[in-house]
Amino acid sequence: MAVDEIIVAAVLVAMMAALMSKRVTPAVGVIVALLVLYLTRVIDASAAFAGFSNPAPLTIAALYVVAAGVERSGALLPALRVVLGVKTVSAVLVRVSGSVAFLSALVANTPVVAMMISPVRAWAEGQRVAPSKVLLPLSYAAIIGGNLTLVGTSTNLVASGMLSGAGYESMSFWEPARLGLPFTVAALALVVIGGPRLMPTRGVDIAEDQHGDRPVNPYVVSLTVDPDGPLDGVSVGEGGLRALPSTYLVGVDRRGETLAPVAPEYVLRGGDTLTFAGQIKQVTDIDRMQGLTLDEHEHVWSLDEDQHAWFEVIIGAASPLVGRTIKQLGFRQRYQAAVVALNRDGHAIESKLGEARLQVGDSLLVVADLGFGDRWRKRGDFLFIHQRSEAPPTAQARAPLALAILAAVVLMPISGFADVLYSSVVGALAMVLGGVLTTRQARESVGLNVIVMIGAAIGIGASVQQTGLADRIAGMLSGAVADLGPWVAAVGLVATTLVLTELISNAGAVAVMLPIALSTAVETGGDPRQFALGVTLAAASSFLTPIGYQTNTMVFGPGRYHPADYLRLGLPLTGLVLLIAPLFMAYGW
Repeated sequence: MAVDEIIVAAVLVAMMAALMSKRVTPAVGVIVALLVLYLTRVIDASAAFAGFSNPAPLTIAALYVVAAGVERSGALLPALRVVLGVKTVSAVLVRVSGSVAFLSALVANTPVVAMMISPVRAWAEGQRVAPSKVLLPLSYAAIIGGNLTLVGTSTNLVASGMLSGAGYESMSFWEPARLGLPFTVAALALVVIGGPRLMPTRGVDIAEDQHGDRPVNPYVVSLTVDPDGPLDGVSVGEGGLRALPSTYLVGVDRRGETLAPVAPEYVLRGGDTLTFAGQIKQVTDIDRMQGLTLDEHEHVWSLDEDQHAWFEVIIGAASPLVGRTIKQLGFRQRYQAAVVALNRDGHAIESKLGEARLQVGDSLLVVADLGFGDRWRKRGDFLFIHQRSEAPPTAQARAPLALAILAAVVLMPISGFADVLYSSVVGALAMVLGGVLTTRQARESVGLNVIVMIGAAIGIGASVQQTGLADRIAGMLSGAVADLGPWVAAVGLVATTLVLTELISNAGAVAVMLPIALSTAVETGGDPRQFALGVTLAAASSFLTPIGYQTNTMVFGPGRYHPADYLRLGLPLTGLVLLIAPLFMAYGW
């Protein structure tokens, strides 16, 4: 065994040990390993840092910006409300898993899950269902759907870049679907059927009042139906306004006359003022509802989006606000803030928001500049001021532009007009130039650690290939299974990759295993591209732990999961990978 091969093997073992210990982050572990290989002169600078000139890191960074623009614009919220307009766990899993898998095939799956967690959890709370029944299946659906296209997961992009570096043709947009489509169909069926039965019942102390018949702390918010908008002339039921998660329609005001309760058959007209009550996380998103406009929208949208936020304030006994309405106070001029919603000790308020007389203990949800808290915290107007973490409201008028940009990013590579890198960069620039995102928001949306790690992982993969270590391991593997055929070799490769992706990361796993898979395919007479796709699928299939993939970590807290909970549905899904991927690698279809 050559000295360079020994060094690479030692560095890989040390890197995996460090990552398994959780004492270093994946990005740090991979970068340090690459630097060690460079400093020991195992690979030269051009090979070590070729990953940073590879299209994969820049493509992923651009796709993060595109996904952030779609998320912040609220472009997908109307469709999301339709998806969640069902009553049972099985029905919502069918809709959620299918839609999330589809979206994850088009944009990065991490922001897709980030956008879905709050509404899906709110749906569960509203239906008296444990959030744990639906949140982990949501993460799994995002991971599964990412295997359908080149841009669906960073693992595919890394694998494509490594194929190109090894002298093979890069992956086309739909090439991962050769294996990903049958796997996605089977895996989603397993999620829908097994989710309600295998997922634990956790987080059942859902938001209820002491009588258990309505949500705690419903905030009241008023919105106006846009004239000639999508809700003008549409009934309440047809507009989906009775199926909103953890939000209900309290009343409708038309020309000074208030109707409450509101029947599903009631036809809305432009200019109607609708009063909703809902939990605070839903209220902060309701301004993005298509066809409805916040009563304070002009003031809200005039604020610098980078410099304003949601604040929750409580009115004390000594406050000058007590006994007066928001209109009488001239709240906007007085406090340089817009009142968006009102909460009164869990009781619904049927009057319009601006006409409700404020009482001691009322909570107001306001939008203001970032200095609002400092200005008023030490004065007697408010007993309590808390800046909330939810994203500040954005202009829903930009939602169609965000959807158009997303469509262009997807259609350009499919039609052959441009490659994935070109379309992604154009889409990211369009999000900023079109005003969907500010430059700061675009910059913050890019996971720099992930991008650096991917570039470094490609360099590590090159070292495994160039030093001959991949050929040596492949020769040993093929020799051991020479009489058993390529299928047994494929099983070994997939099983090893599945273990690595849980222990280190998906990028690290594909970086180590893809060169070995290519060499093994040559040694056993298999198809290198089929072997590459099988190993890539395995590297992207982290179902067993809360730390193997970002989306699994994101739902861990909200679903109140235990680490062992991931094995309930994760083991069957991993078994499915171990069944389907080797069959494809050895025999194809």
